[in-house]
Amino acid sequence: MRELGLVLLCLLRISRKGVQCNGWSVHVPSDVTGELGKMVILPCTFTHPYKTFDRALTAIWRIKEPYNGTVIFKCVSQSSSELCKTAISHKNKYKLLGNPRHKDLSLRVDNLTWSDSERYFCRVELAGDIQDKYESRNGIKLHVIAAPRIINITVSSSGDHTFQARCTAEGEPAPALTWSGPPYSNLSSSSSSSHRVTKELRSLTHDGKYTCTAVNSHGRAEGAVYFYKFRASDSSSFMILIFVPLGIKVVILLVILSFTALSREGPPSAPPSLARPQLPECTYENCDR
Repeated sequence: MRELGLVLLCLLRISRKGVQCNGWSVHVPSDVTGELGKMVILPCTFTHPYKTFDRALTAIWRIKEPYNGTVIFKCVSQSSSELCKTAISHKNKYKLLGNPRHKDLSLRVDNLTWSDSERYFCRVELAGDIQDKYESRNGIKLHVIAAPRIINITVSSSGDHTFQARCTAEGEPAPALTWSGPPYSNLSSSSSSSHRVTKELRSLTHDGKYTCTAVNSHGRAEGAVYFYKFRASDSSSFMILIFVPLGIKVVILLVILSFTALSREGPPSAPPSLARPQLPECTYENCDR
């Protein structure tokens, strides 16, 4: 009965910020927010029932669930004079900032991605009795936020010869998308998946610049696409636009070919000089007379 009473007392001492029992406690915040592409720190401190402790100490961080979740970081310190040497750091993006000998297991997470939005649990193990292990039960929920970013904006044609403008953006919270530009019909559709949103503007009929704007609580972003529809009725103008540049190119090509042919033949050879009568050889001074 006494042991049952101690267990019940231990359970009653579980709080939102930490758990404590028989001199053990782990304190973590319930939520932490970090920005996409940057780093964030997950705080974790603990206490243990020993006044001094100089044996081996192991610090562990895992995700998804306590006790059985995937281990993403682990380090071991063999004595109080030795730093905690990293044994596991998934993708090399985790680094222990705290000093476990000072009861601090705070972890730094670098280059945040969307997949880092998980629940994290810190754990400390002291060499010796099997009971000298303690882990946060509720863990820390990491929220990855981001200002909007336009990742794709295009105009395309469908089988029925109509045109659509499509805009895709991402952010957290998921951004709201709006189109602006020339007059257009109200035919539009939207789809979203987690932090990514797509909005399509259908049946484009007016030429011009169409702008997509994405907005959430952390900022806004814009992207634009230009739409010009070919009109077959203006056939005479179309023929001029096509054949005039083509004729100019043909003339230029003929000039280049002629110049190339002339350069290969080389300069014309000089005509042979007319034979001049040779003077008779003479050894006398007045022979020319």
